[in-house]
Amino acid sequence: MKLEKMDDFFAARIDGYDRHMLTEIEGAEEFYPYTASLLPREHGVNVLDLGCGTGLELEYYFSLNGEASVVGIDLSADMLAALKQKFSDRKIRLICGSYFDVPFEESRFDAAVSVESLHHFTAGQKLRLYKKLNAALTHSGYFVLTDYFAESQEAEHFYFSELERLKSRQGLEPDALYHYDTPLTAEHEIELLREAGFSDARILRSWNSTRTILARR
Repeated sequence: MKLEKMDDFFAARIDGYDRHMLTEIEGAEEFYPYTASLLPREHGVNVLDLGCGTGLELEYYFSLNGEASVVGIDLSADMLAALKQKFSDRKIRLICGSYFDVPFEESRFDAAVSVESLHHFTAGQKLRLYKKLNAALTHSGYFVLTDYFAESQEAEHFYFSELERLKSRQGLEPDALYHYDTPLTAEHEIELLREAGFSDARILRSWNSTRTILARR
């Protein structure tokens, strides 16, 4: 398996991406609208979307709250171009970059969301991100995470070990972002969210290996 840098991987797969995500991931036709249904419905709320891609969750969300203001962050300029075309009439600001590096304004967002994006990163990377995210939420703000999780600690360990083996074998940059699934267990993810300062984090629904976690500031 040849690893590809994250932005190159998604740029090469923009055609057919929506169809793939909705039809080839078990539960996707349910978990995208379910995730959107958890986001705030009030007029003028501010929502942060981490790894927004082509905006599949936003298609459902804007049908429920067309007046929401959204900031979407993604590494892929091609994905963001597709998203912008879909939502040219909505209040949305797009940022091309890594959500690990992009600064978040403190106490800015009523809610944040991420769908099928964060299962590529280490616990250390996520902990730093979640601390920054917690500070970016309003006092009553919350984070909705729908993602793919490892079924056991042994599986989690294998994914990370295999990624390091592939990077070493292929002579790749140790700190660059490559596309390879390294999901944590849902229990480990919840521990990180609580360590980052979220007062409560719990699983709301499951679809095979995909879970929706709600974390409150």
